[in-house]
Amino acid sequence: MSETMIPIPFPQLLDWIESEYAKKGSVFGVRRPYLAGEKTLSLFGGRLETPIGPAAGPNTQLAQNIIAAYFAGARFFELKTVQKMDGAELAACIARPCIKADDECYNCEWSTELTVPQAYAEYVKAWCAISYYSEKYHLGAKNGFLFNMSVGYDLAGIQSEKIDRYITGMKNAVCEEAFSVCIAELKRRHPEDAARIDAISPNVSGSVTLSTLHGCPPEEIERIATYLICEKELHTFVKCNPTLLGYESARSILDGMGYDYVSFDEHHFREDLQYADAVPMFRRLQAMAAERGLSFGLKLSNTFPVEVRQHELPSEEMYMAGKALFPLTIEMASRLSRDFDGKLPLSYSGGADALNVERLFACGVFPITVATTILKPGGYQRLTQLAENTAKLPFAPFTKVDTVAVAELSASIRRDPHHRKALKPVPSRKSKDSVPLLDCDTAPCRSGCPIGQDIPEYLELCKKGLYEQALRVILEKNPLPFITGTICAHRCMSSCTRNFYEDPVQIRATKLIAAERGYDAVIKTLTAPAPVPGKRAAIIGGGPTGMAAAFFLARAGVSVTIFEREQKLGGVVRTIIPAFRIPDAAIDRDVSFLRALGVEIKTGTEAPDVQTLKAEGYTHIFFAVGAWKSGVLDIAGEVLPVIPWMKAVKAGETKVTGHVCVVGGGNTAMDAARLALRAGAESSTIVYRRTKKYMPADEEELLLALEDGVQFVELVSPVAQKNGKLLLQKMALGEPGADGRRSVVMTDETCEIPCDLVVSAIGEHVDPAAANASGIALDEKGRIPFATNVPGVYAGGDAHRGPATVVEGIADAAAFAREVLGTLPEADIPAEAYVSRDRSFEIRGVLAPSAKCEGDRCLHCNTVCQNCADVCPNRANVVVELPDGRQEILHVDRMCNECGNCTSFCPYASSPYRDKFTLFYDRPAFDASPENSGFLPLSKKSVLVRLYGSVGQIDLGADNGLPKDLELLILTVLKDYKYLL
Repeated sequence: MSETMIPIPFPQLLDWIESEYAKKGSVFGVRRPYLAGEKTLSLFGGRLETPIGPAAGPNTQLAQNIIAAYFAGARFFELKTVQKMDGAELAACIARPCIKADDECYNCEWSTELTVPQAYAEYVKAWCAISYYSEKYHLGAKNGFLFNMSVGYDLAGIQSEKIDRYITGMKNAVCEEAFSVCIAELKRRHPEDAARIDAISPNVSGSVTLSTLHGCPPEEIERIATYLICEKELHTFVKCNPTLLGYESARSILDGMGYDYVSFDEHHFREDLQYADAVPMFRRLQAMAAERGLSFGLKLSNTFPVEVRQHELPSEEMYMAGKALFPLTIEMASRLSRDFDGKLPLSYSGGADALNVERLFACGVFPITVATTILKPGGYQRLTQLAENTAKLPFAPFTKVDTVAVAELSASIRRDPHHRKALKPVPSRKSKDSVPLLDCDTAPCRSGCPIGQDIPEYLELCKKGLYEQALRVILEKNPLPFITGTICAHRCMSSCTRNFYEDPVQIRATKLIAAERGYDAVIKTLTAPAPVPGKRAAIIGGGPTGMAAAFFLARAGVSVTIFEREQKLGGVVRTIIPAFRIPDAAIDRDVSFLRALGVEIKTGTEAPDVQTLKAEGYTHIFFAVGAWKSGVLDIAGEVLPVIPWMKAVKAGETKVTGHVCVVGGGNTAMDAARLALRAGAESSTIVYRRTKKYMPADEEELLLALEDGVQFVELVSPVAQKNGKLLLQKMALGEPGADGRRSVVMTDETCEIPCDLVVSAIGEHVDPAAANASGIALDEKGRIPFATNVPGVYAGGDAHRGPATVVEGIADAAAFAREVLGTLPEADIPAEAYVSRDRSFEIRGVLAPSAKCEGDRCLHCNTVCQNCADVCPNRANVVVELPDGRQEILHVDRMCNECGNCTSFCPYASSPYRDKFTLFYDRPAFDASPENSGFLPLSKKSVLVRLYGSVGQIDLGADNGLPKDLELLILTVLKDYKYLL
């Protein structure tokens, strides 16, 4: 691919706007236009209908980006920075991909990649288009928005002829060709509006934000600002770097909020502007601007330079923004507003989003510009909520910043879960599949679920109060809705697209609601079906895996017997997992489904060996035994294995007193530590050789343990327990491995902690005795293969995987059922489970951390995904609607600069800018992209096509061998999307 962007000519740009708006009511993919109210704010001698907009960056580089932002609700546009170095020279300095915004945001790009004249033309095109369409489409007043220049990085560069002409032309474009071309084209199209078009102001921008490079001397900053104020007569804001806080403050704030892994040293803090120099300089500049009737203020803040440590981007240094930048920037705002008694205007950018923008604006801080939030799914549409949230508050002229409110916001944000880093590393939300060229809409929750549950469907049924139908949909693939609705590890929630908004949809909790409210209606209708002749299955082990296998087979009419050595079904879930996590009543309800289907249940019974079972007529045998054996912790002292200890405690067969130490970092260790406290321990401590971040336990389990009062001693290895103490060897974290998990290194230091009992929660595994007795060969890990060496004998759950989650066991049970039956029935999903495409679009871009019903928060990605189109700043991933109503993603090469942002949010293991079907601008671009399948129009009926590496000229409509769906896509683009060509 070519990283060079080719700006869209103004006539073509207007074709796109008017065609899309006429057909869909949207502009550049923004479907919900923001209609401004009557209130306005005064700024720089102009008016703002909203105080929000895109920050200087990828979202203000091209005309279509700026127009899309306006349509969504932006009214203040901080244009991408221009500097003396531009175009191909600058683009060559930028590593690609250059943006990674899946959690906090990182980038390694800075000023516009266009030439300065190109950038100027883009800003003028956007200015003229917004000025006209604002009133034509009744979005707001033609003068209800402001463009703000951003220039850098040194005085010599800003005084150069190129930048000087740019500034002069932005102040007054009346003599500039770019402006006259736009006015002429608008009048050609809309002669009836000639007077209104002639009234479009040529004064594109009378304000500037100064951006300087790290290490710029304070005297140089002051010289530039003085020049901009005195010589260029511009309202001037100076962009401050977070290094103004000082190294110790920045390190302390980030470490305290979980960003201790963010790596940076002191050199930028030493070389950048110092606070002691900044304050008197800003006082001088403020007075200088006031003397000339101009505004002076600060832009807080620039992005924060950090080291690349985990291959985040292909560079040595990158710039951090988003939620991790918010605590630094708001602390800068607090200190500076205090020292200026609130009288210094502050423009804000640094992690602002819909969940904090009201508090910012209420402090008197504006305008507020954003980048990270609109680089995430929902894209530009997120600006609508920002505009709506701020519109709730009074609009008043700036008098002063509320210093007390800003200080309170700075203090409170450090405890805010929305801004704190998650305790555990953010999991990958991508599937293992590659994105298809067509029909790629997919629900990540479903692909993240080991059994592929129809999650959006049952969420929608629950939302509509159709709990019986929801439970039936769940039972199609999940026979244990009460168990999984209570303790499932919920990988679906880890994969939920809502994680990129705020919090995942509470899928597990909704499943439990469906189970509880739909149970009575469903259980009445479950009966044993007619028996299938010639098939009889024995299930060895009555835990979740065995229960699930029995359900799948019995539902299909296969005779099933479960052999369970305990007195009740449920396995580890019933016998080991504490009752405060899951009550017996929940397990009993899942068992009742089996009884209703006629499953034979033999509890308190050891299963015969395989040969005996076969002799008794069982045609298929499934090992579903649990991981009941604990690993051995070979140290001196009072040490008990976790499984029998927890079983005895739960059964009331042993008392717990004194100080208990649990060695291990998995979910079982968390359960044991919490159980110890509830059973009477004076203290309960988790001992682990790494830190919490690198413990295998789910974050939810870690947090519950912390809430319960479990203590954590990290980076230690147990040596011996003696006389009420546990001797520990201190460890240190080494370098990250290939998986990102840091190694541990033993040190010479030791320590002791109170300990009367050590519970070993390491390496639970399955007892191989039963498999050995039946002649079943184990794999190299000592586990039973799914399909064993004995015909008709299979294994699943813990027996096959080692310690497995309940839902992994269900997946193995389903696989076993398919072996027995040949296939499993498709889920019968009622029509009420589906939503329209319009409904899916309604909630795009809306942050909603809570709702009356979780179904209201579901984004229905199975109906519409289109993340790659949402998050592309340049609109290079375009939604094309086919004549049959299907919507497909087309990648437009000419508008892409290979920023890579779409890669982060595509739910597939793919990069849409490389892996989706691509429209090319010319033959050199086509030839430069051998990895992209796509096409280059040659004539009305002929195209050059590359499909999976094979290239050929195709005559459309003929017997050309091209897949018909791809041909339809090409024909649709040529006919209905000519503005893309």
